Amino acid sequence: MVPLAEAWDSGTSTWSAQERQDYANDVGDTRSLATVSARENRSKSDQDPNQWLPSDPGALCRYIEEWTVAKSRWGLSADPGEVTALSDLVAGCRDTRITYTPARSNS
Repeated sequence: MVPLAEAWDSGTSTWSAQERQDYANDVGDTRSLATVSARENRSKSDQDPNQWLPSDPGALCRYIEEWTVAKSRWGLSADPGEVTALSDLVAGCRDTRITYTPARSNS
């Protein structure tokens, strides 16, 4: 869900190679990976919600949930523009609930 380049900028750059591999292959939460068309994936590239949103307006709340879960699950940071975009967008997602299990220990 969160592209590897974005994850690198958000904290994985300090992780071990094994931790980055675990992140890239996360199957511990079904929201970590989403099936999308190649065209949609290319248009997203490595952008965050401040720079890109799904072309289908009906997918917006799910995208916000999945993005937030992935970032939270892995303890990744969010830059100010990303936080603002997510905060503005979530107002239209009244039924969205963010719950997750951390992917790794902070010890």
